Parts: sequence; C-alpha cells; structure tokens
Amino acid sequence: MKNRTLVKNLAALPDGPVTVSGWVETVRDQKKVQFVILRDESGAVQLVNPATRELDENADAGASARLAMTEAISALTHGSFISVTGDLKHDERVKLGGIEVKIGALEVVAEANPETPIAADSSLDKRMDWRFLDLRHPKQNLIFRIQTTFLHALRTYWVEHDFVEIQTPKLMASASESRAELFEVGYFEGTAYLAQSPQFFKQMAQPAGFGKVFEVGPAFRADPSFTSRHATEFTSIDAEMSWVESHEDVMKMHEELLVAGLTAVKAKHGAEIAELFDIELEVPTLPFPRIPLREAKQIVADRGYVIPRDDADIDPEGERQISAHVREAFGHDFVFLTDWDISLRPFYHMRHPEDATLTNSYDLIYNGVEISTGAQREHRIDVLVAQAREKGLDPEELEFYLDFFRYGVPPHGGFGMGLARVMMLMLNEHSIRETTYLFRGPTRLLP
Repeated sequence: MKNRTLVKNLAALPDGPVTVSGWVETVRDQKKVQFVILRDESGAVQLVNPATRELDENADAGASARLAMTEAISALTHGSFISVTGDLKHDERVKLGGIEVKIGALEVVAEANPETPIAADSSLDKRMDWRFLDLRHPKQNLIFRIQTTFLHALRTYWVEHDFVEIQTPKLMASASESRAELFEVGYFEGTAYLAQSPQFFKQMAQPAGFGKVFEVGPAFRADPSFTSRHATEFTSIDAEMSWVESHEDVMKMHEELLVAGLTAVKAKHGAEIAELFDIELEVPTLPFPRIPLREAKQIVADRGYVIPRDDADIDPEGERQISAHVREAFGHDFVFLTDWDISLRPFYHMRHPEDATLTNSYDLIYNGVEISTGAQREHRIDVLVAQAREKGLDPEELEFYLDFFRYGVPPHGGFGMGLARVMMLMLNEHSIRETTYLFRGPTRLLP
C-alpha cells in the first residue's frame, strides 16, 4: 500500500502523520477512549481514539464524523484487516513500544467473522485445521522469520565455499533407494514415484564435474508414523561434495554449516527468541563431539538404559541418553554418532577400511533427536554392484544410477537433513507440526 509504514519502523520516525495497515488483535472500548491493538507482519502498535458516544442538537459535521469513527471502532471484529491514517506520537507511558497512533481515518479492508474458530488453548490438530489463523500469532510468525535467516546463512556458507545449488526432480522412474516408504503416482500410461531424497541426483553431480552441490527442496516418505518428528512431505537440506578422504570431511563441512546458521539466527533473532520462546539460543563450539555408535551404545547402557532391539541400531530414548551424556561431558547440544554397521546403512555407503562390517557414515544428534544422516559414498562400480546384491537389490533396476559410476567418479560424500526437525529442536518445540508451514502426515492433506 502506498505510504504504508511497517510497525517495526514507527519508533524511528518523528511525531507526525503515518499510515499503518494490519489486522485487529484487540479492541478496548472504554467510555471515553478506545484502544485498538493493530498487528502487521512486523509487530504491534496501539491505536487510540477519543470516543464520541452521542450527539447533541448543536453537533457539527466534525462531531458527527467522530461519532461515526467511534461506532466503526466498536464494531471491529478480531482479525479484521484495517488501514489507519493518523498522528504518530512518542509517549514513554505507552507500554507497547512507547508509541501510539491517534486515529484520523480508518478503513476496514476485510472484515473477519466475529467468532474465531481457534483460541490460545486449542489443540494442535485444531490449530492445524486453521493454520492461516494460527500463523498470525507472533511466536508462529517468528519461527518462519528465523527459518528464513537460517536458510540464508546456510546458502551463504555454501556459496562462499564454491558449492553449486541444484534442483533435482521429485518424479522418479524407479525407487531412489528401495521401494519401501515410496508414494506411487500415475504417470500417463505408467507409474512414477515421489522422491524420498535427492540422493542419487546429487551424486550424479559428482561425475558431472560440479565438485560440490547443495539443495533445499521437498522430499516424500510413505511412512505411516504419527510421531512428533515424522511427516509424509518435508523439506530436506542436502549437500554432496567431491574429493573427500572420509566421512570426517563431510562432518567438518556439516558442523561449520550449522554454526554459520545458528550464529546468524542468534545475531538477528536472539532477543525475540528469548522473549517468545524463553530460550537463550547457544551457538555450538567447533568441533562437535564424535562418538562411534558401538561406544555410544555402551555409554547408554552404563547410564542404565538398555536399547530394546536385537539389531545394532539406537532408538529415540538411546538418542536422548547419549545427548544427555554429551551435555554433561562436553557441554554440547550436538553429537556425531559415527561408524554405523552395514546392516543399518544403504548399499552405497562406503565400508570402513579397517572393519568391513562398518560404514564411513554418521548420524547427527541435536538436543536428543537425530536430524541428519551423512556418509562417504562408494564410488567404485564393482563394489557398488556387489553391495547392492548383498542388500537384495537387483542391479538391473539401478542401471540409471550405476551408469553414473561407469565413466569415472571422484571419492565423494554428503548428508541429508530435515529442516523442520532442526527448527523444532532449535526452538525447543514439541512437534515438527509447529515448525512446518503446512504439515502433511498420514491423515492430513488440508489445508
């Protein structure tokens, strides 16, 4: 809107005429004065109007206009979008920012229904039904401003380190890793699959000579889980780079990337995070602790928790326990769990040079939850084919992928990381539903 001033910019202006636009958060309709809290995408400001409740027989046009304004403000409904022109005044007695705007003219741009469908105590599912209203809350608004800052910092790091941004297709002719957890979609006379990750395509960039690549894009998992950290569609943060000597090179890039992101978030939003989330955001020190998985499982057992599985994996409680240990021992919120058993990793992870039962791979745990898997990839075609067969995969179904390795590929590695999980753990939220713009799960396709 022409001449519109964002609320966050009002404090720097001198007293005088301004135009502000946003939605009505509250109306305090007192006998002699009316207050309206107007909120826009940047903050909230108090509007004030001296009330005129009735006219006497000698009332002039000005008095009639003031009565009309009073009645218009009394009729305002929560959530209505309005535009107000008036006089800005700095007054330290005003609790909301030390400024207010005396209303001169008011336009109701879009009136809201008087009964709002959600309240502060509404359930999470109810709030998700009315997500566009839920997102008006300052805390929810801040999440996505933080996310913007975080992603910008990641991109800045990558670009400054000569990474190339790519956009990989999400429709695939065959499974990206296995047929488990895949969505099938009709594709003309055949069938396509929604990509679980850009894994194969970001690896394709290595024989293409790109050297280092990254992508931030959607991924899909036909996973019927209803946990606080799973979704059927999510935003994946991926990177892959050539000429790694081991997964250690990938971890070094990964931890530097996260420090860059958290540093930017703390610098720009630290005070707001403290106010709205009651968190003093910490930027982690480098390097992050590294613990081999077998050692981590022993540490967890020594803490009194036995992982109830027959395989070599670690469960969510085990992740929480190892994080608690790392916090106590190192004062750190992150830990790399390294050297995973081959039974737990896909066929394309490189085997450990000193122990063929282990892989050059890791999971990254943040505040007790896994946020990422990374690894050095196997780049030798004969080894790849053999490892695919070991996993029960038919190499003929992987021909398009295996072709990448028949014309020379440098040693390479990378990671995939869930954006919503990172945001959830950064802000100490309880579900990725809070940190996903529009969540998709087994029972949710709306709004």
